[in-house]
Formats: sequence, structure tokens, C-alpha cells
Amino acid sequence: MDEAFKAIKLIKSESVWENMATMCVKTRRLDVAKVCLGNMGHARGARALREAEKEPELDARVAMLAIQLGLLEDAERLYKNCGRYDLLNQFYQASGQWAKAMETAELHDRIHLRTTYYNYAKHLESKGDMNGAIPNYEKSDTHRFEVPRMLFDEPQALKAYIMKTKDKSLKKWWAQYMESTSEMETALQFYEMAQDYLSLVRVYCYCNNLEKASEIASQTGDRAACYHLARQYENAEDYKSSIHFFTRAQAYSQAIRLCKENNMEDQLMNLALMSNSADMIDAAQYYESSPQTMDKAVMLYHKGGHFSKALELAFDTQQFAALQLIAEDLDEKTDPMLLNRCADFFMEHGQYDKAVDLLVVAKKFTEALDICMQQGVNITEKLAEKMTISKDDPNNDLRNKLLERVADICFQQGSYHLATKKYTQAGNKAKAMKALLKSGDTEKIIFFAGVSRQKEIYVMAANYLQSLDWRKDPEIMKNIIGFYTRGRALDSLSGFYDACAQVEIDEYQNYDKALGALSEAYKCLSKAKLKNASQQEEKLAALKHRINLVKKFVQARRVYDEDPEEAMKQCQVLLEEQDLDSAVRVGDVYGMMIEHYARQETYKKAYACMEEMRSRIPTVNMAFYVNMRTIEAIHRSLDIPLGRGMGAEKKDEDDGDEVEEEVQEEYDDDNGYC
Repeated sequence: MDEAFKAIKLIKSESVWENMATMCVKTRRLDVAKVCLGNMGHARGARALREAEKEPELDARVAMLAIQLGLLEDAERLYKNCGRYDLLNQFYQASGQWAKAMETAELHDRIHLRTTYYNYAKHLESKGDMNGAIPNYEKSDTHRFEVPRMLFDEPQALKAYIMKTKDKSLKKWWAQYMESTSEMETALQFYEMAQDYLSLVRVYCYCNNLEKASEIASQTGDRAACYHLARQYENAEDYKSSIHFFTRAQAYSQAIRLCKENNMEDQLMNLALMSNSADMIDAAQYYESSPQTMDKAVMLYHKGGHFSKALELAFDTQQFAALQLIAEDLDEKTDPMLLNRCADFFMEHGQYDKAVDLLVVAKKFTEALDICMQQGVNITEKLAEKMTISKDDPNNDLRNKLLERVADICFQQGSYHLATKKYTQAGNKAKAMKALLKSGDTEKIIFFAGVSRQKEIYVMAANYLQSLDWRKDPEIMKNIIGFYTRGRALDSLSGFYDACAQVEIDEYQNYDKALGALSEAYKCLSKAKLKNASQQEEKLAALKHRINLVKKFVQARRVYDEDPEEAMKQCQVLLEEQDLDSAVRVGDVYGMMIEHYARQETYKKAYACMEEMRSRIPTVNMAFYVNMRTIEAIHRSLDIPLGRGMGAEKKDEDDGDEVEEEVQEEYDDDNGYC
């Protein structure tokens, strides 16, 4: 191509340069094409090629060159290759291929679809094809202006089109046109078809047919129509009808104006309440001028948001019922003097809760809390939150004191959870825990103790949990041990292990577990640091003595399987121990011996043990320690009535219950020791 270009540089023939430009379309050499077009004298083509340089696609620029050289098929192919359907659409329109242009617009260039229809309609109009142009103007959504313009010189055709169309805008335009030619009946007909109620009312008013205008405005409720009719009635000095239609049009300020101008006070109040705040206050100022309508002025000032003025008038005219209503809507923006005045009013009339609310709004928390204390006003969570000063407040001491006082009152009123919350916000976790303990909410107590991480609170939680039925709930027992351990209350933990040992003995007669619990109790007590060292030593000695006694009894039980006689000897020795009952129940030792002698069928020895046991424990219930079948066998073999040996003969049958109560009392004493 470059060699050919050099060869023909000096040639002046336009046909040669045209052929060269055609080759540029195939080779896409636009730089060479510019020179060719220049030598051809093709100024229009050179300009078009220069303008096409803004297109980013090379094929789009080459397609423009092809168009200028008359290579339309090549131009169409190039536009399709580069996907420039917008330019392809323009190419089809310019070349008169309208069918292809509309197809391309519908399938690939929908953004220019309406423009394509519009251009096609213009093309048909220029050819005189009015019937073909109309649907294309409609498709381009320009028919509301273009069709009347096109058919304006043919009134019959235009009227036929308007009658045929369902477009309300065109019917309204035709009605306006008819009105301009003074054809009022036709205009009204088309205004009705267009549902233009304002124009209908306007024309009827022009024709002095206010009755028909009123009927249309009432039926349709169109605000613009109602407003226009209201103006007409006002001009005709029919103020009642005017106010009615101003109200229907929601033009309350105009209705209020008429009421004030014509002293129609009966309607003014209702209109003001339906209107905005400015109109309410305007009406209130009107009512304020008359002493007989002060109550209405107060209400409107209140509804309009002008609380200070409403309160001032209510106090001046002693409208106490209105005062109560206004007080409910007061906030911190209200004048503090007015708030205090309202609070004093409610105090005088015994409405202490409302007085407290107002004092809180006025930020007079101390006075509000004094009333709560003196008059027993219940502090709700909402009220407590209102009395809580923000954390960002620089006076943190005042905030904490106020929170503690709120919490104290809540505690006295039995709102323990709320008291806990406020004590916690004040940073007094110990008091918060005490309040929570009063609530009895075990789950929250365990959670609070866990997150507080304070020794005192751990101990308080553990002490509370001991008051529950921890024997049947292993989780509670685990928490008691954990809290005492974390609280470093080893003396209390020792007492708890001691209580566990007693439970194992009293309820399950499991001396092995009891021995383990007593050993843990001894370890804890030995690690504890009590203030009274001598008392600690005494407790340790007593605990060690009890452990030794339990150990001896456990040993006797273990020896029994191998050497029963040795076990009996150990039991005899154990019975001679002092304070045996402090660690081992005497009845359990005797019970073991009685069972042994019964198995050996030495019933006299067994009965002797029973007698000895009865003498040592006068109120004993024998069946509690010895199997009933064993007792029956002993009595049967010795021919002794069964009534004897079951307990003290001189007691009533209710003795067993008394014994059980005594045992329970002993258990409670142990529990209290913990």
C-alpha cells in the first residue's frame, strides 16, 4: 500500500485517487484515506472523516469513510462488526431504510427507539402521509403536541382524532380550544371526559351555575376545584358555603380567616384543631381576646406546641383539668419556672407521681427522690432512667450518689432487679449483690458473681446458694465450692465440706464419702487465716478428732468381710470413745453389731445390744438403724412381744415423728454452722 501510494503521488487523476481511497476501506488506512480525499477534492468526506475520529472503534471510523465513498454494504458490515447499532440506526435512517432502522432500534438500540419512531413520523408527514405519521407519533409519545400541530389546518380530521383517542391530555387540550372559541357546552363535555374537575367547576362558575359546580366539587372532592368554588362563594358573600369548601380543599387557614372575620366561633375551634400548629396558635390568640373562651385558647396553645403560654393561661384562669393534660407533654425545653409551678400544683392536690415526673423533667432529682421516699411514689424503670445522669457528665461523684439513692429507694420498694442495675451503674457491686440476693433470682446471682470478680461478692453468692437445696443439684454444689475458693473464704468452704459430710452420714449413711468431705474440710481450715489463731487450732483439733472417729468406723466396716469378730471388737472400742456422736451416729455402730449377731443367730447378744442402745438413746427408733426383718427375727426367737425393743415403751406412737424432727433440727444446726 505504501509503495502504491509513493507511485501515484504525482498523479492528478481523481479516479485513481478514488480507487486508492476504496482500497483504504479494505486496508483500514485512514491516514492514507485523508490524502486521497484531499486530492479528490471531497471536502464533505474529509470533514465527515475528521468528525468520525472521536469514535473509539476503528471500524466505526472506517464505516464513515465507506459511506462517503458510497460503499453502503461495507459501511453496514463494519457497523455490525464493531457493535455500533446506534450509528447503524442513523445510517439506515439517512439511507431511507426505515424498516431496518426500526428493527435495529427495537432489537439493539432501544434507547433511540422513540427517536426513531419520531423521525419516521416526520418523514411520513413530509411525504403527506398523515395517517401513517399519527401512529408513529403515538409510539414516540409526542402525539399530544405533534398530532394537533399537524392536523390544525384540518379541524374535522383533528376532531375525529380527539374523539377517537383515550388520551385525557388531548381531550383537555381540545376542551380548552373549544372554550377559547366560546363553545362552552362542547368544552364542558370534553372537560368531563378528561376528568378535569377544576376546569369543569371553573366553567360552571363562569356560567353562573354555582349549583352544578357545587355538585361536582362535592362528588369528586377535588381539592383545587373545591378551593376555586370556595373563592367564588366568598366573592358572593356566602361565607358558610365558602368555609365548607375551603375545609374540603384542606385550606384550613383560609377557612379560619373567614371564621374570624365573620365571628363564626362555633366552627373556628374544629378547623383550628384540623390545621397546622401556626393556625392553632393564630386561633388561640383570637380566643384569648375573650374571657369566655380562655379554655379554648389553652387547648389550642397546648395542641399547637406552645406549652409555656398554655400553662400561663391555665394558671391565670385556674383551669386545673387542662393543667393535667398539658403536664403530660412537657419536656426539658419547657421553662423551669413553669415546671416548678406545675409540680407545686400537683403536690398541693396530692398527685405526687405527676409532681415527680415534672421535677425529673426539670432536672431536680433530689426533690423528686424526696417525694418518692416521703409519699411512696413507685420508681419505674423508665423514671429511674430519666434520673440517671449521663456518663459524660464531669461531676461523676454526684452521678454515683444520685444512682445509689435511686437504688436505695428501689430496694426499699422491693424492685430488687432495678436496684441491682442502679447500684452496678454507681459502681457499688456489693450493694448490687445484696439487692440481687433479695430477689432470689439464682441464675442472675450466679452470673453476677461470675462477672463481678470480687471476693466479697463470691462469698455472698456462695452463702446464698447454701440456703438452697444444694444436696439435689450438683451444679449448685459446684458453684458453692467454686465461689468460696475464688473468694478465698477457706473457713466457710471448710464449713461447707463439713455440712456435706453430715449429709452423707444422715441421709445416705455413706461414711466413706463423709470421710473424704471431712478431710477436705480439714485441709481448707488448715490453710485458712483466721484472726483468732487459738480458735482455729481448737476447730482443727475437733475436726481431726471427728476424722479419726469416722476413720475407725470405716475401718471396722472394711474389716468385717474378712474378720467379723475383729470388727465387733473395734465397734466395742468405738462405743467407748468420748463425743462419738459428734462424728459417728451411735445407732449406726449398734445397728452394725445387731445385724452381725442376728446373722450369727446369737439373738441374746443381739437383743442385749438393742437394750444397751435403748438405754444410751432413750428416744431411739430402732427400725431407723436395724432392718425390720432382723428385729422381727430377734423378737420371734426370744419370744418377746414385738412392741418391746422398737423404742421407749412409755412413749406414744408419735415418738418416731418427734425423733425425725429432732434429727432434722440437728441437721439444720449443722447447716447453720456452714
